Amino acid sequence: MLPDAILPAVQAKVLVRPCRMVRVDGQGRAEAVDAVAVEAPLDVRLDGEPFAVIMRTPGADHDLVAGFLFSEGIVSSRADIVAFADGQDSVEVTLSAPRALAVPALLDSRRHVTMNSSCGMCGRRSAESLHLDVRPLPGASDATVTAEAIVAMPAALRQVQEAFSRTGGLHAAGLFDWHGNLEASAEDVGRHNAVDKLIGRMWLAGRLPLSDRVLFVSGRLSFEIVQKAMLAGLPIVAAISAPAPYVRLSS
Repeated sequence: MLPDAILPAVQAKVLVRPCRMVRVDGQGRAEAVDAVAVEAPLDVRLDGEPFAVIMRTPGADHDLVAGFLFSEGIVSSRADIVAFADGQDSVEVTLSAPRALAVPALLDSRRHVTMNSSCGMCGRRSAESLHLDVRPLPGASDATVTAEAIVAMPAALRQVQEAFSRTGGLHAAGLFDWHGNLEASAEDVGRHNAVDKLIGRMWLAGRLPLSDRVLFVSGRLSFEIVQKAMLAGLPIVAAISAPAPYVRLSS
């Protein structure tokens, strides 16, 4: 099992807020108050320079930024990040001197844009830049998990989705062992953000590669989620929805 400090992260900010609404049904209309998932911008800066604006559910922002930078190939070892500094809906990342020297070349394929919560690859200049020149961490070659364990994962993950229970509007990512035991989870309006939060938490704790774990996500298995899992050394990825592999169509 993982150390207690690595289990589901305490959300430092509000995931849910009340919202006035008008409910209409067969009995008529009535005013009510409902709970909605929060979505807000996070300005990510590297050594004082703008890098990306991520639309996300506030909370676990350091995990999110660490996972995002790792999956983008900006950082690789824990020593690459010296410090985080929080602002108003912003996180400033101080990189180590060696990593800071390498970053300008890594940024050539990017442009500073706002990434919405459904976009895992926004900010790329070209299709070629989707293929990261990063060596994935080793995964387990003999990884196996039973069908029964996979089938039970949605219910196990659902039990810890507190914000989803109140809003119905957040995705989740869960880290399971090969027996189907849930060890860590993260929620966000963006499914790829939830994965970044989860992988980022493990990365900051020095737990990568996750070669003996299974990643389960509540939404579609898109290209960027599979890529993030591969980079983290996760040998098995499962989801409620169908996979959508990246296919480059010829003209």
